[in-house]
Order: sequence, then structure tokens, then C-alpha cells
Amino acid sequence: MHEFIARENIDHYLHLLNGTGLGPEKRATVTKLLIEELDHLGDDVAQLEFAETRAASGRDRLNEVRRKLGDMSAPEHRAQAERLVANFEATQKLLDGFCHHLRNKVSNHR
Repeated sequence: MHEFIARENIDHYLHLLNGTGLGPEKRATVTKLLIEELDHLGDDVAQLEFAETRAASGRDRLNEVRRKLGDMSAPEHRAQAERLVANFEATQKLLDGFCHHLRNKVSNHR
């Protein structure tokens, strides 16, 4: 049951982090909460698949935002788009790092 709640919280925090309405302080708080929930996941294959699915979705979102940034020419929108890309990159780095860590834990239990 704890892993189900952790998964739901992870999805909620990722949704918040992928939005544009968080200021730097709230983004830092949500990121901290995300890390805590990731730590609540078990170290089995099912949890690894969950984490890898979220990381893959994050990479897709990041690539889409980068593509849209390349299409933007208006300077007044470009700064906001660059901040959004930086936020997505930070979240993606966190997810990829967690997947790497979880892969190691799962392989050590086999």
C-alpha cells in the first residue's frame, strides 16, 4: 500500500514540476517531496519499471519543450521557455539518477 501511495504522490509532484506556476521556493519544496517519495519505492522490478516509465515520459516532454524553444523567435517568450527547459532538465536528471540507482539495487538483489 505504501508503494501505491508513493507512486501517486510521485505522479502528482511530477505534474506540479512540469507546470509553469511554481516559483523557485515552491519548486525546491516539491522537488524535495519528490525525492522523499522516490525513496519510498521498493527495490523490485515493478518499481524499476514504474520509475523508468516516468523517466522516459520526462525525456519525451523535455525533447518536446526543446523543440518548441527552437521554434520561438520572440525574445520576451524565450527567457521563460529557457527557464522551463532548465526546470525540465533538472527534473529529468533527478529521474534518470534515481533509475540508475534503482537498477543497481534491483540487479544486486538477483
